[in-house]
Amino acid sequence: MIKHVSSVRFQEMHFSRDTLTTSLRITSQLLWVVGLLLSLSGLYLLFYFSKSHPFFSGYSILMPGVLALSTAALLLFAGVIGCMAAAQTSVFLQGLFVYLLVVAVCLQGTASALAYYYSDKVDSELSVLSEVFYNYSGSSQDPLARAVDSTQEELQCCGVQGYRDWLSTPWFNRSRRATFPQSCCNSSCFHCTSSSEEHWEPYVQGCQERLEEALGFVLSLITWSLLPLLPVEILGVAIMAHMMTNNQLLHYTVLEKPSS
Repeated sequence: MIKHVSSVRFQEMHFSRDTLTTSLRITSQLLWVVGLLLSLSGLYLLFYFSKSHPFFSGYSILMPGVLALSTAALLLFAGVIGCMAAAQTSVFLQGLFVYLLVVAVCLQGTASALAYYYSDKVDSELSVLSEVFYNYSGSSQDPLARAVDSTQEELQCCGVQGYRDWLSTPWFNRSRRATFPQSCCNSSCFHCTSSSEEHWEPYVQGCQERLEEALGFVLSLITWSLLPLLPVEILGVAIMAHMMTNNQLLHYTVLEKPSS
């Protein structure tokens, strides 16, 4: 009778471990998914900054993106460690998995806090935008002029607050027939010109508003990415805690009672 009960408990223990390993593999795959989403948001912020860096007063706004990428790298690595820990019983791998998740939560929490902080400071971060537009030269050799043209074309905007901002710039006064930059011209209009003396259709919205919208969107992604990350990491830690608790129990075997 005792042997039968012990065998049942041993089988239940192995069944419990199989369930935990399967859950750990699924959780590790979820960590990969969350890590990929975080990496995309961080890369988007870095890519956007690389194209529009002349308009920013500093590099501090990159910190949320850098921390998001660091968190993504940790989550991808933790997913690999989780799959390895599910395939073999290793106290080192189990401890490393929990450690990586704790560090990832700290990094992503910092990234979310910084992203939330800079989402209200985008206006001050773009403080040099008016100066760059005012000193527009129109030369293809000038990196600042290329940045202005590419921004107006890609974001479909004109000027800082609107196309009338160009009326007070040296470029407008020096240009023949008082022309605006061609990048201000709405490409959807067939008869679009950049001359103020002819009928033309400029982009109505200013570039500062467009830039703030784009930056606010990516910063909000980094800010709220902590919400899907926390449940997955808590689940991973809970599963690993159960596995570490059962480590020693699995080494025991059922011994038969010696015959008298």
